[in-house]
Amino acid sequence: MNSLKDFLRSTQKQLFKRLAKKFKGKAIFSKGNFILVRGTAPVMLVAHLDTVHTEPVKQICASENGNILMSPQGIGGDDRCGVSALVKIYHAAQVKPWLLFTCDEEIGGLGAQYFCQLHSQGFLPKELDALKFLIEIDRKGSNDAVFYDCDNPDFEYYITGKGFQTALGSFSDISLLASELGVAAVNLSSGYYNAHTLHEYINVKELNNTIRQVGEIISEVSDLPRFEYVEATPLLPEPPKIVRHNTLPHSVPVDFRDIYTVLLDFFSSAELESFRKEFGDKVLWQLYEEEIAPFYRS
Repeated sequence: MNSLKDFLRSTQKQLFKRLAKKFKGKAIFSKGNFILVRGTAPVMLVAHLDTVHTEPVKQICASENGNILMSPQGIGGDDRCGVSALVKIYHAAQVKPWLLFTCDEEIGGLGAQYFCQLHSQGFLPKELDALKFLIEIDRKGSNDAVFYDCDNPDFEYYITGKGFQTALGSFSDISLLASELGVAAVNLSSGYYNAHTLHEYINVKELNNTIRQVGEIISEVSDLPRFEYVEATPLLPEPPKIVRHNTLPHSVPVDFRDIYTVLLDFFSSAELESFRKEFGDKVLWQLYEEEIAPFYRS
C-alpha cells in the first residue's frame, strides 16, 4: 500500500487496519482514535484518516498527464493526500519522524482529542515531550502554511523560508495537539482543492512538492531549536473574524464577508472571485448551501 490511489480508495476503517499492519511493532494503536508511530527525529507529522464523503472512492479520473485526480464519489484528498505524504516521507527519511494518524478529524478532531487526553494523563511515550515542532499535512492549495492560535514568529519565519506563505484556517488536529504538547505547529498545503465537495481534485505535483519540502525540514531538524507553543493574543475589542475580514478583497460587501471567510477554507480567493465575477455575490451562499453545508448536516 504505497500509491496515492490505494490511500484514496480505502475507507477510514480499512486504512486504519492497513496502517496498523504496516507499522506493527513500531506503533501505539487506539482503535477508532489514532495510530502513533514511533520516530527518532524530534518532530511529529500529522494527518487524518477520514474524509467527509459518504461513499468510498470507486472510480478515479485522471488528466491526460496523470497530474490531476478526481472522482464522482469525491476524491478525498482531504486528507488522504496527507496520509500518503506521511508514509512516503517516513520511508524516505534517514532519521524517522514520529507519525500521528488520527480518526474523525472532520467531525471535531475526536481522535486528536483522545490523544490529548491520554497524553495529559501520562499514558503516552515521554519522548513526545522532547518534540521540537509538529507538521500537519492537511491543507488545500500549493503553498499555504496555517498556524492557527500558535504565534511563534521564529517558527513562522523558518517555515515561510521554505517557500510557504502564511494563510488563515479555522481548524485541524494541530489546533488541539500543539497546545497539549507545548510545541509550535503548522498545517501545510497538500495539493487538494474544493475540499468537502464532490468537485474536489488533487494536483499530484503540488502534493509531491510538499513531500519534498517536508523531507528537507526533517533532515535539518537536529540543527533546529525547540519551537515553543505561544498562544496568540486575542485582538480586542475587535473579534477575530473582523481581523480576518481585513484580508478579504475590498469589493466583498459587508453582508457577504462572514460566508466568504468560511469558504476560504475550501476554495482559494481566486476561485471565489471567479465565481463572483460570473454569477454575482449571491453565489457565495449557493456554494455554501449546495457544496459544504450538506456534509455537516449529514
